[in-house]
Amino acid sequence: MSARDIIAIAQEMSAAGFAPSKSGNVSTRTAKGFLITPAGKPYELLKPADLVELDQTGKVLRGKLRPSSEWRFHASIYKARADVDAIIHNHSPRATTLSCARKGIPAFHYMIAIAGGDNIRCAPYATFGTQELAGHAVTALDNRKACLLANHGVIALGSSLNGAWSVAREVENLAGQYLDLLASGLKPVILSKAEMSRVLAKFRDYGRA
Repeated sequence: MSARDIIAIAQEMSAAGFAPSKSGNVSTRTAKGFLITPAGKPYELLKPADLVELDQTGKVLRGKLRPSSEWRFHASIYKARADVDAIIHNHSPRATTLSCARKGIPAFHYMIAIAGGDNIRCAPYATFGTQELAGHAVTALDNRKACLLANHGVIALGSSLNGAWSVAREVENLAGQYLDLLASGLKPVILSKAEMSRVLAKFRDYGRA
């Protein structure tokens, strides 16, 4: 996964409306740490040299711009999850709406399994860019490929950028469906843990792109 791959996903994320006001960030694991989008620069203007490589302590290894303010949760997730090679953080509209109510997404639909479990958790609130937020994110992502961040947005993980982006898009889709269901006044019917275990078994090779 190259710098150009990161930029392409970041630009696609922006075009999809998932990154208003240049919110969000994208990273991939490297041999020495991780490569991440810089703070403050519009994705449409990014060039490969603008990306910043950090080690897991936050030391800059390469790049002249400031790294994303959320580098701490990227570093913490890579440290905690050997299976993760790409991270996407966004403020997609419907999922962020749920996060502002501090509500996760239960198994109202079997596609919740794309996030690795029988729900999508919402991590507790902490100020953006802090180690406290990083800790909450790691906990909410335990055995998961996605979580919401209270009053903030979404984190999606993958073994590749395309995989993480697929998860991020589906989380937004599920959030919209769940909000529509709640707004209709109908009560969501939640799939049982036993059924979700069967679904998860079928999803073992799902979205491994």
